[in-house]
Amino acid sequence: MSRSNYDKSPVVHAVAFLDECWRGWDDIIALINCNVNERRKSGLPYLIAVECYPGLYEKEIAGRLLEGTQPDHFLTTDTAFKSPAEIDELIAPYLGGNDPIFGYMCPLSLDAFLDPRQRERMQQETSRLSGITIVFGTGALLLCRPDLIIYADMPRWEGQLRQRRGEVSNLGARNQGLKGSLQYKRSFFIDWRVCDSLKMASMARWDYVLDTTIAEDPKMISGRAMRTALHRVTQHPFRVVPFFDPAPWGGQWLKELCDLDRDAPNFGWGFDCVPEENSLLLQFGETKVEIPSLNLVYQEPAALLGADVYQKFGPEFPIRFDFLDTIEGGNLSLQVHPLAVYAREKFGIAYTQDESYYILDAGSDATVYLGLKPDADIDELFCALEDAQVSGEAFDAEPFVNQWPAKKHDHFLIPAGTIHCSGADTVVLEISATPYIFTFKLWDWGRLGLDGLPRPINLKHGRSVIQMDRDTEWTGKNLINALQDVDHGDGWREEHTGLHAFEFIETRRHWFTGTVPHDTQGTVNVLNLVQGSEAVVESPTGAFAPLIVHYAETFIVPAAVGKYTIRPYGSSLGAECATIKAFVRPGF
Repeated sequence: MSRSNYDKSPVVHAVAFLDECWRGWDDIIALINCNVNERRKSGLPYLIAVECYPGLYEKEIAGRLLEGTQPDHFLTTDTAFKSPAEIDELIAPYLGGNDPIFGYMCPLSLDAFLDPRQRERMQQETSRLSGITIVFGTGALLLCRPDLIIYADMPRWEGQLRQRRGEVSNLGARNQGLKGSLQYKRSFFIDWRVCDSLKMASMARWDYVLDTTIAEDPKMISGRAMRTALHRVTQHPFRVVPFFDPAPWGGQWLKELCDLDRDAPNFGWGFDCVPEENSLLLQFGETKVEIPSLNLVYQEPAALLGADVYQKFGPEFPIRFDFLDTIEGGNLSLQVHPLAVYAREKFGIAYTQDESYYILDAGSDATVYLGLKPDADIDELFCALEDAQVSGEAFDAEPFVNQWPAKKHDHFLIPAGTIHCSGADTVVLEISATPYIFTFKLWDWGRLGLDGLPRPINLKHGRSVIQMDRDTEWTGKNLINALQDVDHGDGWREEHTGLHAFEFIETRRHWFTGTVPHDTQGTVNVLNLVQGSEAVVESPTGAFAPLIVHYAETFIVPAAVGKYTIRPYGSSLGAECATIKAFVRPGF
């Protein structure tokens, strides 16, 4: 594969309030001091709340603010929290006991983490203080009535990296250095749910947004600059910032495609449309400000998702695109995803991880494991899996699981409850519903995780949800290249490629040498250029600036965009290109 022009740092250009962006602590502190000094002249008290999202280097930020602004009072919110032991007891029902992966979505608000007496004490104290006061930390907005709000945000992916390096703790905990996967689990089920509720409730009131994703290179924008930029994002196609991660089964293809670190052992994962954890890069002049892409979902859910999707899913982006690279790697784990009812009862999620494998590239002997052999017996299957786990001997999948040949542009549909995994020497564009950690591993081919320890196997969960009637005949008929011609025009043709009727995502593939007309029809579209080096996305009325996309790049077209076109561009002129498009099936 020749090196592509895949863009790892796509930006969204801000076109308003360009002068309301500041970079570096000196400029940020100077701006805050302008506000402070004006109030000092009046002699009136002035209260600044610095609300902090989990994952920040809080000591660095607090130190800079304290040194630079010299407030009369500097209060930290940790003194109002319950003790770590009390918080551990509070959240225990949502952490799933000793399960290393799964818990239950926490319905608590941040109020529950605060000590009622200490909260009341701090609220009274901040109401009486004279001079300049800064209240700093998570929950600051619950502990005072601020004159100025600075929201110190943090993209979830960067927060995870800091957890892995042992640099930060979870909400209300002193667990810095705890195994990164356990910190991630607590963040996923507890911290992010709790803090996002406050984020959504307060976004409209933020005066400033502080980006400290890159340590010692802070940026700050005004709240109105962020809100205006996010609103305008919904008026045109855009990309989020991808990130990449190694895996025990990982391959080498993504290194070349995306020009990644050649010295890394592998990159098994490429996440280029997982808005829960991806970022948006907002460019203000020469400065790029990184904020969680979830901020867009929370502020503009109807314009982004469409009214019907928003009504069904709430402020949550329901479609996920990512890469699974096993070129020169190994098989993924043999796995199954929970049925919707099971996911709701056991984990508190409203829908499940239905998915599909679109094959971007494949070796000559590539395969996908999908569905059961017609004579497979559930007792024999799980007895063999259990024996393999206990004895350490290899599980022989051949008597139980179908192994299908896989080639470039094949599409394998994987409704929840279907046993599956990609084999070695494939590159999968995984198109799925968003609840992405709810995978029940049944067999991991006897290998260890990147930490040198066995990866968790979930036979009890898996046995509860596996659908034994998904046999060879049913799988071949319903789940592999279920293609239907839909439409055609001058220089293009459209195919239905899935997903299965059990799944709420619809996918369409367009082959084109000319201009393809598209229409969001009021629902968010997610697309990937699966063939061709370049294409351009345009408005037929000039409503937005053209977006150039490159091979394997995923891009989002908000529901509010309506009509748009895609055609070959640059080096792809005269060649046949293809996109795969996903959207929520109408009426699902």
